Amino acid sequence: MADQKTFEDAMARLKTLPEQGPDVLLKLYGLYKQATQGDVQGKRPGMLDFRGQAKYDAWAEYKGWTQDKARTDYVAYVDELVKANS
Repeated sequence: MADQKTFEDAMARLKTLPEQGPDVLLKLYGLYKQATQGDVQGKRPGMLDFRGQAKYDAWAEYKGWTQDKARTDYVAYVDELVKANS
């Protein structure tokens, strides 16, 4: 399990990496939201809000995960990105 400090360190390390593709950013977004707020809430945005739908779907993908699991996976994913960009 990743504690809050490790999670925050991962967020800081992420900022040092070059721009990432949309798939990577959506995965990070979904894990971050699950880790910080828990399960997705509210209605899925309308069909003309493509960005909102993508973000909602990325978060909803982790529905049911504990915040600890999402935090741990977020840190592991950032570790992979850092290693790949070294």
